[in-house]
Amino acid sequence: MNIPKTPLPPLSPKLIAQFRAIVGDKYAATEAADVAPYVSEERGLFHGRSPLVLRPGSTAEVSAICKLATEHRIALVPQGGNTGLVGGQTPHHGEVVVSTRRLDKIREVDTASNTMTCESGVVLQVAQQKASEADRLFPLSLGAEGSCTIGGNLSTNAGGTAALAFGVAREMALGLEVVLADGRILNGLSKLKKDNTGYDLRNLFIGAEGTLGIITAATLKLFPQPRAVETAFVGLKSPDDALGLLSISQNEAAGTLTSFELLSDIAVDFSVRHGIDIRDPLVGKHRWYVLMELSSPRDDARTTLESILARAMEQGIVDDAAIAANLSQRAAFWKLRDEMSAAQKPEGGSIKHDISVPVAAVPAFLKEADAAVVKLIPGARPVPFGHLGDGNIHYNVSQPVGARTADFLTRWHEVNAVVFEIVLRMGGSISAEHGIGVLKRDELVEVKDKVAIDLMRAIKSTLDPLGIMNPGKVL
Repeated sequence: MNIPKTPLPPLSPKLIAQFRAIVGDKYAATEAADVAPYVSEERGLFHGRSPLVLRPGSTAEVSAICKLATEHRIALVPQGGNTGLVGGQTPHHGEVVVSTRRLDKIREVDTASNTMTCESGVVLQVAQQKASEADRLFPLSLGAEGSCTIGGNLSTNAGGTAALAFGVAREMALGLEVVLADGRILNGLSKLKKDNTGYDLRNLFIGAEGTLGIITAATLKLFPQPRAVETAFVGLKSPDDALGLLSISQNEAAGTLTSFELLSDIAVDFSVRHGIDIRDPLVGKHRWYVLMELSSPRDDARTTLESILARAMEQGIVDDAAIAANLSQRAAFWKLRDEMSAAQKPEGGSIKHDISVPVAAVPAFLKEADAAVVKLIPGARPVPFGHLGDGNIHYNVSQPVGARTADFLTRWHEVNAVVFEIVLRMGGSISAEHGIGVLKRDELVEVKDKVAIDLMRAIKSTLDPLGIMNPGKVL
């Protein structure tokens, strides 16, 4: 995707040397081959450029970088695992990249307070493993958890498959350590669940995509490790039936329903067709599928899940279901789900939407959006899937069979406009969990409350008066 270029003044050799001295020559990259992994992202939508990539190893080094950048008005782009999907982590105009990957220490696991304090470069999967080693659960779970980082998760307010039960990233953080644009360090690594001492500054930085400061550490909530986890792959006729199954599940499972994923038949077909060692867990084909999971502190999850499915079958809601018999089968169910984004690539161009609507409106949204998109581009193939339990649908649209990918992708914003109109009319959001970045920056000012936009700009101006923190993103 092309981003208008506004060239920045070149960094002088003297200034590059000053930045290099902060982190050490080993952790400063200027050669094109070394910089390349930091200026492009996995989907290939955004390609940037940078004269310098810095990999600080401490909060003090991040602070020194920001102080020097402020002194010389040098624009910075913070970057974690570089797994973002909206171009927020890409240096589009030649900014200096500040990679947090070396900030990878788990500072403390406190089982008494059920918290874990870790640096922002800790990979999500590592945080999950460290919690497990302490017989605790850190429930944030994403398809990119093997490479995304805690700082990136918080900066984008990541959602994931467990948001139904545990909430999004914002709800899993008790405190933050943040380096501001001028180099000051906000020390807010609190373990407290109750703290009424003024404004909640933590939440300014969560979801801000690095535009207000660089998150360097966080105190995260931990939860009891479930004793029983049961997973089912379900075939049904419609999103309305999936909504009925969700209602039964929430009533019978109470707080133990931790995931409820709605998958279209075409999304499942793409995963089976293009994935490695992936197969449909059910014998027959179904129009829609649900991947659901119960996690219980007791050994009753299997009985509860069987009861839910039996009741749904009696009511004609569920046509078929398979319950994972072991851990490998559970992993196979989730692999089918996790590969859905990658499996769309061999089908050509895909126009993405990360939207949310009220849960009850999901079936109506899907029906309207499908009709509108196919009317706009005959032969277009909607590939919806996502987190029905919280109303978040990844409404992706694959190109018509045989179409030219480049021609199809030129209609990205046309398709967005059609889909977003339906979303907003239904009281939804154009960005549920991926953030704004540059991909949705221009749309944001059109759909967000005008007073809210004014307040966001005022906050940005106060915390980053020179506009050096991830410029051109979000606002």
